[in-house]
Amino acid sequence: MTDNQRPRRVRELGILVGPFATGPLNAITDVPGVRVGHTTIVDPPRLHTGVTAIVPDALGDGGRSLPCGLFVGNGFGKLVGATQVAELGEIETPILLTATLSAFRAADALVTHVLAGPGHEETRTLNPVVGETNDGRLSDIRARPVTEAHVLAALDGAAPGLPGEGCVGAGTGTIALGFKGGIGTSSRLVDGRTVGVLVQSNFSGTLTVRGVPIRPVDDGASPAGAAGAPTNATNQPEGNSCMIVVATDAPLDARQLGRVARRAVFAMARVGSDFTGGSGDYALAFSTSAAAPGVAPSGSVADGDLDPLFAATMDATEEALLNSLFTATTTVGHRGTATAVPHDLVLGRLRSAGVLPQASTTGPVS
Repeated sequence: MTDNQRPRRVRELGILVGPFATGPLNAITDVPGVRVGHTTIVDPPRLHTGVTAIVPDALGDGGRSLPCGLFVGNGFGKLVGATQVAELGEIETPILLTATLSAFRAADALVTHVLAGPGHEETRTLNPVVGETNDGRLSDIRARPVTEAHVLAALDGAAPGLPGEGCVGAGTGTIALGFKGGIGTSSRLVDGRTVGVLVQSNFSGTLTVRGVPIRPVDDGASPAGAAGAPTNATNQPEGNSCMIVVATDAPLDARQLGRVARRAVFAMARVGSDFTGGSGDYALAFSTSAAAPGVAPSGSVADGDLDPLFAATMDATEEALLNSLFTATTTVGHRGTATAVPHDLVLGRLRSAGVLPQASTTGPVS
């Protein structure tokens, strides 16, 4: 592996998305009170899977809920708890991400975790929220290896620092845009508020970076065209899906958060998603503000003032999706191999297109 090919976030390579500043970590955890945890399950070549937990601290305060919006770009997926989120505009639990056939075990373990917490001694109903993508090409998905212990480890290990990206947690076995996908995150600061995004990328299309298409099979001199490299036919995900989680401390109600979630799915087009009919493309957007769901927050943002938040959400989602690929590594899996995005090829294409300065004047940030 060359130095340029080691896992790096796109900003480290000089690739910038949008005009807004990022938070200190450029991650969903820049939103105060949001933590992320991963459990990674690897037993090569058979198993490459795991669990990712997005944990808002406010949910542990007396069993409260938080306002949340949902947008379904295409509903070919198993988002556990989706109907109640759509109906009531709130989440009652942390959000878990995992593999398709493990979503149901993860939901049961999430209920165990929440019921054991303070404020839930008399709880008789609970809506666990678990998203998924299909990692069946790189992992033996039928084995359903995710256990309650794996889920509890991700929840208990959730931390406020920079989350792992690439081949970790729920992104361990995913494929996106013809290359190895995974977990990615990013954030933006806008009007004194923070928008943070975390993605689980596992969808088809042609990788597009700052408007420049990067195809897995290119000229024979490029790493992507080398023998054994992926092709569009063989290096696509088993089930084309993407889970996007948006967190913000902006005082938005559930309806407004639904509008934010819609923009997150729209951002998939920027990186080249083909939005196939078999894709489950979902975005959940929640606010950590103190307002109760269904009640207009004090100092809430007027609809006419949402445009900067919309733009920040799309930029953060685009960068999170790119980070999910550029931090991933080549993986030999259960039923195939997914090759990492060739960084040098991408940088060369961006320079040729005039998106980045030529290497002779400005190289990648180390």
